Amino acid sequence: MADFDLSIDEKRVYADKSGKQTVYVAAEMGVVSVDVSDDLVGGFRIDHRCEPRDVAGSPGEVAVATADDVLLVQDDEYHELDFGPATTVGFHQNRVVAAAESGRVAYFDEDGWTDLGTVDDVRALDGSLVAAADGVYRIGDDGLTHVGLDDAHDVSDPAGRLGGAEGTPLAATESGLYTLGNGWMDTLEGKTTVVASMPDGRAHAVGPDGVVSLEDGEWVADPIPMDETVVGLAHDARATYAVTDAGTLCVQMTGSDWRTQVLGLDALGVAVR
Repeated sequence: MADFDLSIDEKRVYADKSGKQTVYVAAEMGVVSVDVSDDLVGGFRIDHRCEPRDVAGSPGEVAVATADDVLLVQDDEYHELDFGPATTVGFHQNRVVAAAESGRVAYFDEDGWTDLGTVDDVRALDGSLVAAADGVYRIGDDGLTHVGLDDAHDVSDPAGRLGGAEGTPLAATESGLYTLGNGWMDTLEGKTTVVASMPDGRAHAVGPDGVVSLEDGEWVADPIPMDETVVGLAHDARATYAVTDAGTLCVQMTGSDWRTQVLGLDALGVAVR
C-alpha cells in the first residue's frame, strides 16, 4: 500500500498556466530537471541521483524506471514504489505501469502492484500498449494480449495513458511506423525508434531520416538543429520536447523553431507532467 497521496486529480492539468514547465531527463548520472518557460530553456540540475533506464510522464506526476526500483515523482518528491529493478515505465489510465528484465509487467495503485503478465524483451509502455521484440501487446481486463506487428521499439496510446481521452494508437517498429485503425496500417516506412502523441492530434516520431511530425494527416520532416540522435520525445499542452543521446534538450512551441540546451550528460529519455 502506498504511504503517500495518490489522489491528485485536482492537480492533473496539462501545464502550469504561467507557461513554466519542469522537464525531466533520464541521464547517465540520474534524473535531470530542466526549467522551461514557453520555448525558453533555463537552468538545469541533477534532481535525483540514480541509474535510470526509462522515464514517463502523466499530468501531475512522472515515473522513473531505475536499476533499483520504480520512482514516482509527485510535488517534487521521489517515492520508491517497491517494484524492484525496472527496465521500462509508462502510464495506463493514470496508473504507473512497469516492466522488469524478467518480462514481468504490472501496474501500481493504492493497493500496490498487480501483475498483468510476462512478455520477453519489453521495450516501451504507454497507455494500453506494450512494445516488445515480438510485437505489440495490449493491456486488458484479462492481462496481456498480443495484437500484432513485430520488433516494436516504442508505442504511444494517449487514450489509454490518460484514461478516457482521445487519440490514435501508434507503434514504432523496425520496419516502420504504424497507426491502429481497422488493424495496423503502415504510415511511415523504415526503422522508427521513438513515437509520442497527444489527444489533440499532435504527434512526433523518429524515423530513418530523423524527427518527423504529423501535419494534416501527413508525416513531414521536422529536424532538430544538430547532428545528434533523438532518443526521447514528450508533449505538454504548449510544446514538444526532444532529448538526444548526447544530452541536448530541444523544445518546440507549435509553429516555432526548435530551441536547444546542451546538458552535457548522455541521455535516454524525457518526460513532462
